[in-house]
Amino acid sequence: MRVVALEEHFTVPHLVRRIDPEAIRRRGFRPRSAPKQGPNPLELAPEIGAQRLAYMDEAGITVQVLSNTGPGPDLVPGSDGVAMAREMNDHLAAAISKHPDRFKGFAVLPMQSPDACATELERCVSSLGFVGVNINGTTEGRFLDDPVYVPILAKAVELDVPVYIHPHLAPDPVRQAYFGGLESGAARVLEAAGWGWHAETAVHVLRLALSGTLDRFPKLKLVIGHMGEMLPVMLARIDDVFARDIDHLKRPIGQQITEQVWITTSGIFTEPPFLAALMTFGIDRIMFSVDYPYASNAKGRAFLDRLSLAPTDMAKLTHTNADRLLKLR
Repeated sequence: MRVVALEEHFTVPHLVRRIDPEAIRRRGFRPRSAPKQGPNPLELAPEIGAQRLAYMDEAGITVQVLSNTGPGPDLVPGSDGVAMAREMNDHLAAAISKHPDRFKGFAVLPMQSPDACATELERCVSSLGFVGVNINGTTEGRFLDDPVYVPILAKAVELDVPVYIHPHLAPDPVRQAYFGGLESGAARVLEAAGWGWHAETAVHVLRLALSGTLDRFPKLKLVIGHMGEMLPVMLARIDDVFARDIDHLKRPIGQQITEQVWITTSGIFTEPPFLAALMTFGIDRIMFSVDYPYASNAKGRAFLDRLSLAPTDMAKLTHTNADRLLKLR
C-alpha cells in the first residue's frame, strides 16, 4: 500500500549555526533533553538518505514530504534571511533529487522579508518542484492574516499549492503569562507539544477565518497537523457562539475551515481524536503523517494498522488525498 507522510522534518545544521543565538533564545527555543530510549530526534533530522529511508521502509512509508524544523530563516531579517531561505531550499532540493520517488519538499520562506517571500515560493515551486510551503507559526507576533503576508497567500493560490501552518511557540509575553512559573521541563512541554503549539495553531486558523482572509482567498488551501489542532472538537461550538458576530463574513466559520483546510494525523496515534476529525472534516480532508523525527514511524504505522476503514477510505487517508492535493501522481 502506498503511504505518503507529509509533516516530516529536516534541518541544516551549518545554516542554523549562522543564526544569532539571541534571536533563537527570544523566539523561545529551549534545549531538549536527550531521550532515555531510542535515537535523538535532533540527530536524525539533518539526515536525508540511507538511514531515513531505512526507517521509512521498516514502517512501509513510501514518500515523505519534508519541511524545515527548528530555527530557520524566519528568524533572520533582511538579505541574510532571504539568502538563508534560498540556501535551505536548495539543500532540500539537492537531497530530493537523489531520491525523487521517496522525498518531496515544502518551501521555507524568509518571513521577516515579506516582499521576498512570494518570489522565493515561486522559485521553489516552479524551478525546484516543491509541492507547497510550510509556515512555522507567527513571525514577530504576526499571523498570516496580517496584510504584509497577502503576497504569500496570493502566490500560493496562483501556484495552486497548499500552505502548511505548522505549530510554533506563542510570542514571549503569552508564554510568560500562560506557562511561566513552572518547573522548566514541564513549562517547556506545556508551551509546546503538550498544549501551547496546538492552541496557537488553532488560533492562527480561526484568525484567518474571522479576519475575512479565507473569504478573500476562497481558493487558498491550508493544511494543519495533529488531528486538526483541537479544532474538530470545537467547530460546532465555534459556529454556535460566533453566530451573532460574524455578519462581516460570507460563510460560517466551520464552513470556511472544512472547505479550505486539510488535516493530518501527525504525532497523534489514537482513535478518539481520529473519530472526531473524521466526523467533522470527513475522510476526504484527512491525510496520514508521522511528524518524523519527533514521532516514531513505527507508531504511526501501528496506528494505521489498527484502523478499521473501508479500503477506499484507507487509500484516501494513506495517499489518495495527499496525491491529489500535492499533485504527486
